[in-house]
Amino acid sequence: MIATLFRCSLAAVFLAVLLPAAAQGQQGDGRAERTVKDPRSRAKVHTELGALYFQDGNVPVAMEELTVAIYIDPTYAPAYSMRALVHHFLKEPNHAEDNFREALRHAPDDPEIANNYGWFLCQNGRGKEAMPQFERALKNRLYQTPERAHLNAGQCAMAMGRLDVARDHLDQAYRLTSGSPMVALQLAELDYRAGLFDAARVRLAELVRRVEANAEALWLGVRVERKLGDRETEMSYAAQLRRRFPASKEYQELLRGNYE
Repeated sequence: MIATLFRCSLAAVFLAVLLPAAAQGQQGDGRAERTVKDPRSRAKVHTELGALYFQDGNVPVAMEELTVAIYIDPTYAPAYSMRALVHHFLKEPNHAEDNFREALRHAPDDPEIANNYGWFLCQNGRGKEAMPQFERALKNRLYQTPERAHLNAGQCAMAMGRLDVARDHLDQAYRLTSGSPMVALQLAELDYRAGLFDAARVRLAELVRRVEANAEALWLGVRVERKLGDRETEMSYAAQLRRRFPASKEYQELLRGNYE
């Protein structure tokens, strides 16, 4: 309930921004009113609302807001990009790809859209197509969050077995985020896949000292210690995974004995 109220209050903020401008337009020279009625500004507001409703789990209303945004301004790329993410969530890859392509048609140099499209492609087992999209995003020197593309590219390259490429990207992401725990976990996973089990153990131990381990970290700990033959520490990680995340996919893998 608190989360829902918080999201609704954020949505209200976007609406509230328009009300003073409209009132000012009635009292002033009309420029504010024209700003409120500008298609691009209206499309932006509906896109932001759509993103908030999507975050809150209200997918039908999110889709409605995004469709309205595109109706108002059919050239507004962020609306297509956000709608693509919603279609991906709904497991509608064809619609998602159509929207990503439309977004890039209207904003071919937008690094965030290219990054999101690359992430989508990688999630659908199309890593070879995804990597150029990440590179496309990173070529834009005005990209404000290149660490996202580096992290996504690193994970995608790792899934493809391109471990050297993965390390290059993850090292960059780690540097840009000043040692993000999320990136540190991926580097530990990379060490594990490269057979550097001692390095993975050290990196993971440092990580769990800094932040509370999630299911992914605990499962990695199980596998690392199993490779190193430390049965006691392996069982400790497994017990934590069972106690704290019994519904996780990682615990289900443990039950099946799928350590690789």
